[in-house]
Amino acid sequence: MAEPLKNQFGAPVVRRLATELAAVHRSFDRRAFERRALEGFDALELLDRGRHLGRVLAEFLPSSYADAVEVLLATLPAEKAPAGGMAAFYYLPHMEFVRQCGVAHFEESMRAMHALTQVFTAEFAIRPFLEHHESRTLERLHAWTGDPSEHVRRLVSEGTRSRLPWAPRLKAFQRDPTPVLALLERLKDDPALYVRRSVANNLNDIWKDHPRRAVAVGAEWMRAASAERAWIVRHALRVAVKRGDPAALKVLGFGRTAALRLRSKAITPAAPRRGGKVVVTVTLENPTARVQDVVADLVVHFVKSNGGTSAKVFKLSNLSLGSGASADLRKTVSLADLSTRKHYPGVHRVALQLNGVAQPLGRFTLR
Repeated sequence: MAEPLKNQFGAPVVRRLATELAAVHRSFDRRAFERRALEGFDALELLDRGRHLGRVLAEFLPSSYADAVEVLLATLPAEKAPAGGMAAFYYLPHMEFVRQCGVAHFEESMRAMHALTQVFTAEFAIRPFLEHHESRTLERLHAWTGDPSEHVRRLVSEGTRSRLPWAPRLKAFQRDPTPVLALLERLKDDPALYVRRSVANNLNDIWKDHPRRAVAVGAEWMRAASAERAWIVRHALRVAVKRGDPAALKVLGFGRTAALRLRSKAITPAAPRRGGKVVVTVTLENPTARVQDVVADLVVHFVKSNGGTSAKVFKLSNLSLGSGASADLRKTVSLADLSTRKHYPGVHRVALQLNGVAQPLGRFTLR
């Protein structure tokens, strides 16, 4: 079992933080900070550790918020840590200090977040400002869409996500995404994939509350779209496609009902054990005289604890099959328990979904 991420954010992080702060602020009580910071620390999860340290920073940094921000910024490195590791999480407490203490200090906090997001992220810290100073914050974010730093530009799209994971929802933008869409419009052709991926995820969030509007935006963006912008639309509408949204499928070129022949199918083993896996294979053939563009997905109706079922859609492939052409598709489905899905014995129905239309494929019985 993998080591919990919180274990990589332990006492050594606290000691390093104390040492760096003491180096730039002579009156900082390093040892007292360490003692206070480590009280109950081991029992906290990763994000809670960051929130706790943000509160402790407020106790030991200068009482003037502007002065406190200067101390924190003096400890920042020149460049962002490489993506994919835990190194950048070192600056989680810095972000939490701004989030918790900075709402009443707009300009100082904007300056801090502009710097902070370039070494970690300020996507959580910006959200209270959107709630309490919406117009002013949106004006600043609008300016930041043209910032030289891709990390700052990504903050614009990621920080305004109405359904950002691990964060409270931005209910005002759930009701009306117009201000967010104006920002995404300026970022839809951003040169950085890092930013474009965030734009797609933001539009995907909007689809969950305003599906027709998000699909309409996707359709507009697809007009004379570059390959990069077309990717944004496909990624943004991925959930809509899995759910068989006809309008989204049409935008992506899969609006016609698929007329493919199921030449062969197999679900093995027929009676897998919990914790194992099941493999589904199909061969599809185009019996028509025209080329068919098809998005193929696999639907598994997992048995729930109460005996009912819940459908989970797995991506198979996007196909473009000429007349008489065929394609072999294969999907391995894990039956190991996850934090988001538990597995229960019983009959699990399996379906093949082509351009949003599902057809029964078979079943397996989990033991």
